[in-house]
Amino acid sequence: MRGRSPQPDSEPDSGRRSGELTLRELLRWSWRQLTSMRTALVLLLLLALVAIPGSVIPQQDVDSLKTSQWQDDHPQLTPIYERLGLFDVYQSPWFAAIYLLLMVSLVGCFVPRIGVYWRALRAQPPATPRHLDRLPDHASYRTDLAPEEVLGRARTALRRSRIRVADGEDSVAAERGRLREAGNLLFHVSVLVVLIGVGIGSLFGFRGGVILVVGNGMSSSLTQYDEFQPGSLFSEDDLNEFYLDVDDFDVEWITSGPSQGQARKFISHVTYAEGAPDGQSEPQEYDLRVNHPLSIGDTDVFLIGHGYAPVITVRDGNGDVAYSGPTIFLPEDQSFQSIGVVKASGARPEQIGLEGWFYPTYAFTDETGPFSVYGKATNPAISMQVYAGDLGLESGEAQSVYALDKSDTELVTKPDGSMFRVDLGLGDTVTLPNGLGSVEFEGLERWNKIQLSQTPGKWIALGGVVLALLGLLGSLFIRPRRAWVRARRDGDGTLVEVAVLDRAGGDDVRAVLADLVTALQGRESEEST
Repeated sequence: MRGRSPQPDSEPDSGRRSGELTLRELLRWSWRQLTSMRTALVLLLLLALVAIPGSVIPQQDVDSLKTSQWQDDHPQLTPIYERLGLFDVYQSPWFAAIYLLLMVSLVGCFVPRIGVYWRALRAQPPATPRHLDRLPDHASYRTDLAPEEVLGRARTALRRSRIRVADGEDSVAAERGRLREAGNLLFHVSVLVVLIGVGIGSLFGFRGGVILVVGNGMSSSLTQYDEFQPGSLFSEDDLNEFYLDVDDFDVEWITSGPSQGQARKFISHVTYAEGAPDGQSEPQEYDLRVNHPLSIGDTDVFLIGHGYAPVITVRDGNGDVAYSGPTIFLPEDQSFQSIGVVKASGARPEQIGLEGWFYPTYAFTDETGPFSVYGKATNPAISMQVYAGDLGLESGEAQSVYALDKSDTELVTKPDGSMFRVDLGLGDTVTLPNGLGSVEFEGLERWNKIQLSQTPGKWIALGGVVLALLGLLGSLFIRPRRAWVRARRDGDGTLVEVAVLDRAGGDDVRAVLADLVTALQGRESEEST
C-alpha cells in the first residue's frame, strides 16, 4: 500500500475565517463609502429633501403664531409631528446627523483631491504623442527654417498665450486650463464653508420674535420676547442691550386691478437706542421695511408681518371692566380677515371668553356670508361667539394666547336657545345675555411682527456662496487645452506638425490651431500640406 507523502505543517490558526472582514477593514471600507463623491451627492440631496418639511410645515422658531394655529387646526397630526420634530426641523437630531455626515463626507472628498491637484498643477505637460496626425485637430507643413528656429517660435507663441511649455527631443509640448479643476475644487470647498457658516450661526446665535402694537416698544431682555430660540452655545450675556419703539406704521394698498386690496408696501417707523438703560446712546430713527433689516450691534431686526388689533372692552355682570385693550388678531388671507380670542378671566359671576373674526372692510352676501373685501380698514367689524365658564387660566398649564380653552365652558346663546354672536362695528356696544355683561369695540390699532436674530456665521456663509460662484465660473469658462509642435528634418527642409486638443469638449480649437500655425510660419511664404 502506497503511503501518503507527509504534509507540510499548516500555519497557526489566526482565528480568522476566510473572507471575514476585520474591524479595521470594515472601518476602512465604511470610510471610503462615506467619503465618496456619490455619498456626498446623496447626502446633499437628502439634506434638501428633509428641509422640505421646514418650508411646508410652520416652524416654531420662525413663526410661533402660525405654528400654534396650525396645531389647533390639526389636533390629530400635532402629536405625531411633534414626536418627529417637524415643527423644529432645523434643530432636530436627524437633521443635525445628516448635516454632520455631509460635512465629514465633503472633507473626506476634497482633502485628498487637494494633494492630487497640487501635484498635477506642478507637473510638466504630457509628452508629445508619436502620431500627431491621429488627433482630431492637427496640421502640418514644410519650411526652410531649421527645426530649432521653428521650436523657438513655438515656445514664444505658446508662452505668449500663458501656456505652460515643456521641451522634448524634437518637439514642444504645452498645456493650459489646469485652473478648471481648481474651480471645481473651490466649488466643493464652498459648500463646506456654507455649512460651517450656518452651523456657527445655529450654535452661537439666536432667533426670537415679538408682536408690538404700534406705539409700544421693547427692550432686549428675554421676558420681552414672545418666542425665543437660542443656539446650543448661546448665552443670555450675548444679547445686545437696546430698546426699540414702534412709533408709526404706514401701508400702501393696491386700489385697482386683480390684486386690489392687497398691501403693496409697508414701513414701520421705529426709534432705537443702544446700550444699558443707564448709559444708552442717543435715540435714532429708522424706517424698517421688508428685506431692509435694522442692525443694532450684532442683532438684526426684521419686519416680517403686520395686522390689526381691535381695542375691545369687556364689562362683567357687575359693570366692572374685566378686559380692555388692543387684542391681536391673526390674518388668515390677503384681505386681512383675521381670527382672535379674548379672555376675560376676571369677569364675574363667570369668566367670559370670545372667539371669532375681524373684518377690515366688512361685507355680507347670502352666498358667502360675512367676509372682508380687502385689507384696508374702511368698514371694520368684529363677529365673535361668547363662552362662559372656566377658561383654564388658573390650572397652571401653558396656554396659547391665541387659542381659547373651551373644555370647561358653555357657548352663550339667546334666551330662546338660538345662536348668539357679538357683531360689532367700530364704536358699537353689545349687551350679553343672562346678565353676563357687555362687549364694546372701542377702537382699532395696528401691530407689527418683529423678528430679532443674531447669526454670527452669516458672513462665512456669504463668503462660501461667493466662492461657489467663483468656482462655478471657473469650471464653466476655463477651457483645458493641450498643444504640441514637432519639427524635424525631412529631406532638404523641415517637416512641422502641429496639434491642439480640447480636453473639456465642446470648444472649437480650429481657430487656435490656425493662429498657432500662422505664428510658426511668420512672414515667410510657405506651402501648407
